[in-house]
Amino acid sequence: MSRDDIRFHPAVAALYDPIQVYFERFQAPPHRTYLANGLEGTVLEIGVGTGAMVPYYEDTVEDGTRIYGVEPDPGMWRRSQAAIEERDVPMEVICGRGERLPFDDGTFDYVLECGLFCSVPSIDTVLDEIGRVLEPDGEFRFFDHVRSNGLLGYSQDALTPLWRRIGGNCHLDRRILPTLEENDSVRIETVERRRVGHWPIRTFVRGTATPVKR
Repeated sequence: MSRDDIRFHPAVAALYDPIQVYFERFQAPPHRTYLANGLEGTVLEIGVGTGAMVPYYEDTVEDGTRIYGVEPDPGMWRRSQAAIEERDVPMEVICGRGERLPFDDGTFDYVLECGLFCSVPSIDTVLDEIGRVLEPDGEFRFFDHVRSNGLLGYSQDALTPLWRRIGGNCHLDRRILPTLEENDSVRIETVERRRVGHWPIRTFVRGTATPVKR
């Protein structure tokens, strides 16, 4: 399997929501609200998954906002469609990849990701695309889990080879923040580390960035 290939097993999409019930009910809400708060204009979510952000769009986005999404897993995409149909949200999701966004330069006022960077083959390639499709004054918002420090981090290193095979290419040990800081397509404006969730996923980063236009 090449670096750019990810196998999407239907069991991952079928089990994702039941496994995430506690996280989505008790731990994720303030962070998803943070991502969706005050959105207006044209918005893109990369890695829509089963549509966990959809209720937050319904509650917080401004009138007239247009929301688009990309999701590469066919099973996840079907579940996101069902979530959208259940809500009054003006959202269109296509089956696509963050590394090859099918949108023109400067299309979006906001780009969001939540739990995406752990599973993509190349974070830098996705960040380059985010910087490209954001308009010059646009904003990128992110919330993702990262490798923890200390013994927990070492346990994540050991578990990742198995975890990524059963969890849709999810890497427990990714050091996402240094990649964000070093990428030359976006510039971090705010960032904070949060302890969220439970072992083996414990530490998250969330924040905002702006595009670096050349």
